[in-house]
Amino acid sequence: MVALCCLVLTSRFRVNAQLSPDYYSTTCPNLRAIVRRVIVNAAQSNPRIFASLLRLHFHDCFVLGCDASILLDATPNMESEQDALANKNSIRGLNVISQIKTEVEKACPKTVSCADILALSAQISTTQSGGPFWNVTLGRLDGLVANQSRANQNLPGFFFTLPQLKATFSRHGLNATDLVALSGAHTFGRGHCSQIRGRLYNFRNTGKPDPSLNTTYLTTLRTICPNDKSNPGNIINLDVSTLIDSTTNTSRILKFTKDCFEVIKSCSQQPVQTPLLAL
Repeated sequence: MVALCCLVLTSRFRVNAQLSPDYYSTTCPNLRAIVRRVIVNAAQSNPRIFASLLRLHFHDCFVLGCDASILLDATPNMESEQDALANKNSIRGLNVISQIKTEVEKACPKTVSCADILALSAQISTTQSGGPFWNVTLGRLDGLVANQSRANQNLPGFFFTLPQLKATFSRHGLNATDLVALSGAHTFGRGHCSQIRGRLYNFRNTGKPDPSLNTTYLTTLRTICPNDKSNPGNIINLDVSTLIDSTTNTSRILKFTKDCFEVIKSCSQQPVQTPLLAL
């Protein structure tokens, strides 16, 4: 991904540019169609890709801004953000972004940044899975460096409490509505057992499961995620309905306390956030 992304930085017409939805209207008019085509094709064999691409953009923007630095591989002098705690063995969709970039380069050589492709991919993935549409402003530059230590500091953990989440989002100029929207994206897709095993067997070092978990659901999760860690690669659905759909009503799922991650549960238990869950 490094070579493909960095090529854009030499493009002469990206200097002092302003972000605009029409940034590529003359230089790459079919950009959106190309991105959508590759994503829709990928979803035929991998419906999780919508959630994966949304998460990939989110994890990019929370580190050095939306500069595609998450795509940069490690070098002898630079650690990759892909190996940060919140990303290692969990970020997906890199191959699809690479496919999109390859197709875009065929149509519009050295024109479109990987940062813009990530932003478009997140919006198109959300819309294709039934979520809202928004106009994506374009014209971003790709970064030349990654920062793994900042990724470890900035990316919210699956174990975060609501105060920690609110503080993290606030540092990026985001409010409670933004927090709920991104947390609500966990109602489609899947996660690793390693991210919830503590809730199933040793919640907050009590030696017992999280008492807020539905007992039937707890039994189901323990079957998938045994405490002996014999299957470290096992994954679980992030909601009880297994819908790969971003329109799932978050409050409908959370009222059964069958949420896998503490970050989602934290939102559902607060009076300020609860009304937003039904939107």
